[in-house]
Amino acid sequence: MLATFIIGLREGLEAALIVGIIAAFLRRNGRSLRPMALGVAAAVLLSIAVGVVLAVVQQHLPQAAQETMEAIIGLVAVVFVTTMVLWMITHARSMKGELEAHANQALQRGSTWALTAMAFLAVLKEGFETSVFLLATFSASGSAAFAATGAALGMVVSAALGYGIYRGGIRLNLAKFFSFTAAFLILVAAGLLVLSLRSLHEAGWLNAGQQRTVDLSAIAAQNSVLGALVTGVLGIPPDPRLIQVIAWFAYVIVVGALVYWPRSRRPGPAAAQRLRWSIAAALGLGAVALLLAVPAAPRTGPTTLALVDASGAPAGSVTLAGSGATVTLDGASTTMPLAAGANVNVASVVGARQFTQDLTLATGDLPATLTLTELVALNGGRLPAGMNAQRTPGPFAAAWLTSGSRTLAELDGQIVDFAQSQKVTLSVSGGGLASSRSVNISGTLPGGAVVSSSSVVGDPDALLAAQGAVATYQTDQVERDFWRHAGSLGLALAALAVAAAALWHGRGQRPSTGRPAPDNHTALIRH
Repeated sequence: MLATFIIGLREGLEAALIVGIIAAFLRRNGRSLRPMALGVAAAVLLSIAVGVVLAVVQQHLPQAAQETMEAIIGLVAVVFVTTMVLWMITHARSMKGELEAHANQALQRGSTWALTAMAFLAVLKEGFETSVFLLATFSASGSAAFAATGAALGMVVSAALGYGIYRGGIRLNLAKFFSFTAAFLILVAAGLLVLSLRSLHEAGWLNAGQQRTVDLSAIAAQNSVLGALVTGVLGIPPDPRLIQVIAWFAYVIVVGALVYWPRSRRPGPAAAQRLRWSIAAALGLGAVALLLAVPAAPRTGPTTLALVDASGAPAGSVTLAGSGATVTLDGASTTMPLAAGANVNVASVVGARQFTQDLTLATGDLPATLTLTELVALNGGRLPAGMNAQRTPGPFAAAWLTSGSRTLAELDGQIVDFAQSQKVTLSVSGGGLASSRSVNISGTLPGGAVVSSSSVVGDPDALLAAQGAVATYQTDQVERDFWRHAGSLGLALAALAVAAAALWHGRGQRPSTGRPAPDNHTALIRH
């Protein structure tokens, strides 16, 4: 509630000041306030419509898209807060004079519509920013009702202050007011930045820098005043992650220094230019160093996976070798080609490649006829259902149907899953049977030949270890890629921004005369 109150007060007061100054100027010059009032009303309605549309769109999106939109709105709000704080801290003292100068130029052209447009755009800008701020803050707030109440109270107070300034009954030191509220808004914006990073992670866009840092649950307990301040107002979660902590401190330190660095300690124009170029060079070198210093994650090498049968007994092994895999079962080895794999997720492993091979089982050595005794042996020592020794004494004509397949999943030379199954179906006829009968067999013929349906899989403990190793590699690779590429890109963009600022300031910089530059903030304009 406190955060939305300050936002509503600050944004509303900025708009109220502009409208109040323009209204007072029109009144002194005998002009009607009606066009300006219509423009302000239209801007207010349009701002409300923008907020409602954003809220409705967000509510009707899928969960991941909602998190993405929430993150985007939060980042836009951070940009708005930052630019507002930096602009107002430098223009608060001169705002009245600048506005009256523009208003005077408009009236000299003989039209109040320019002033109406000025008021409309000012209120629309502040209203749109307020809609974005409040929508982002509502998402972070534990109670939308309290947040809305705080925003409404802030706007009511700002409207009252604006009317008092318009009537001349209130004198407000804008420089001190905006300087005081800037500190709170910087903390709120830093919290919005943290919440936006959390939303990006929940949407699946940011998976690096998620290591836990500190546990703030003791001081940010739910249903406590301190917890409401830390989590609800400042947006700091009870379990801040590494990237959130870095972003919070970086934002607060940089923006806080730009706003509150003592003016007496600020460098002159020439020294400021040297400082800008030094910062740009340092950021650029940091980007190059980060790109070169962070190596790729070490890859796991080719592995051999132990196999077990349905009872858990050792059954053989499978080994990756070049473009194929060697499967060894019962002392016999076969090759499984690894080509045209499909992407699958296996347990905690994302993006593994899965290969499938159809098996052709040899049936040439299997007998074409079976006695009743052999059939019972192949059926686990039992007569197949519906048969008895008197009515179906055999012998029987045997037709063998075989099928089988094996699948293997691997990622970066590590086997993360393996399964093989083979099925033998026997179709017998004659021997007293009225019609052919199919039997799933598993047993040994009198001559010693083993005929069975079977399955083998990767040893569960070995698979768990392999999957854990690959998941660790993937996490490590995501982390390294983020800091190497995104980190270096961020530093490079910051270097370009500082260099652009240096070039911009260097265009209008005059040679130094040895005298300090005039300070345009020494005069205090009161309203």
